[in-house]
Amino acid sequence: MGLLDTILGRSKPVRPDLDQLFAVPSAALTLQAATGFVPTGLGSVCFAGVEGGTFARIQQDVRELLDADTASGGIPVEFSRDSYGYTWLLARQPAEDTASLVNDLHAVNTLLQDGGFGPQLLCSLISFRDERERPLALVYLYKRGTFYPFAPVPGGEKRDNELELQVRAALGDDLRVEKDLARWFPVWGAPGL
Repeated sequence: MGLLDTILGRSKPVRPDLDQLFAVPSAALTLQAATGFVPTGLGSVCFAGVEGGTFARIQQDVRELLDADTASGGIPVEFSRDSYGYTWLLARQPAEDTASLVNDLHAVNTLLQDGGFGPQLLCSLISFRDERERPLALVYLYKRGTFYPFAPVPGGEKRDNELELQVRAALGDDLRVEKDLARWFPVWGAPGL
């Protein structure tokens, strides 16, 4: 980045810090102990879709990698598009195997990043539920390298802000939690949530 870029306020895209995801399995234990929320075994990755053969090939590589265990009973990954045109990949693992789910999500992100599509990575989320079946997601913002909790209230587009702040306090030592609450974007209707 040159002097002119600095003066004009331009910046290079930040390279996602994908290894932050590996902190989630231990944070899940902390979350369960502090709040009663347990992993569901569902996780998803959101990225801005790109047209072209290279991107289609990477999507096929992701599908082949994560669907390799379908012959032995594994569940295939699902791709979908949301109302904003973003692409979501939904991965599933047994609820008690958060480490495998994180490995799957990390593999997807690594393939996209290594294929030159790192700037298209938006977020990833790992889903949790409590004994009352309330949903909660830990959302990872790639470009910020931070997590935040998202707790939608079932039946509409409302959030449980009190629960989100409680989760932030519980996980402050386990995860790099986003300090700017304005960046705690809602992910309404995210696959896996």
